[in-house]
Amino acid sequence: MDMQDAAGHADEMLDSVLAEIEPSVRWVHGPTTMGSCTVTRRRTVMTVVSAQRRGSFLGLVDRFWRKSGYRVTAINSHVDAPAIFVRTQDGFQMSLTVADKGQAHFTVDSPCVRHSQVADSTSRATAYLDPGAQFIPRPNIHSDFWSADGSGSAAASRS
Repeated sequence: MDMQDAAGHADEMLDSVLAEIEPSVRWVHGPTTMGSCTVTRRRTVMTVVSAQRRGSFLGLVDRFWRKSGYRVTAINSHVDAPAIFVRTQDGFQMSLTVADKGQAHFTVDSPCVRHSQVADSTSRATAYLDPGAQFIPRPNIHSDFWSADGSGSAAASRS
């Protein structure tokens, strides 16, 4: 396997977990980075995931990863910044971290593979990101489900 193969496999892993999330969330590509023999692919969720929905979001992803045969290597139960870290049988490491304003980040790190060029992902992002943007903004897409504050009103999550 070379770095391009690893990047393609990482994209498949990211595509599959994001397809499993219902109701769906909108996301953009994060930067692809390469080490001397590794490649990292990232996706950032642009849908606001409220504090009240984070447990459901992480639980859904955790169940899918376990069902897929991934081994959980760590769980961070921090109320404001929860995270799940898993490892596949073929040595890929994947994580879901929730950061400021409920923004979820998926990351896949490959094991050491043969060096090669790595093309941009062909997976189509589901949220718009200005091509000239220097950074990915905080989540700004409202979801009646994921952005809900648990009181029946999601108005506070819309800002």
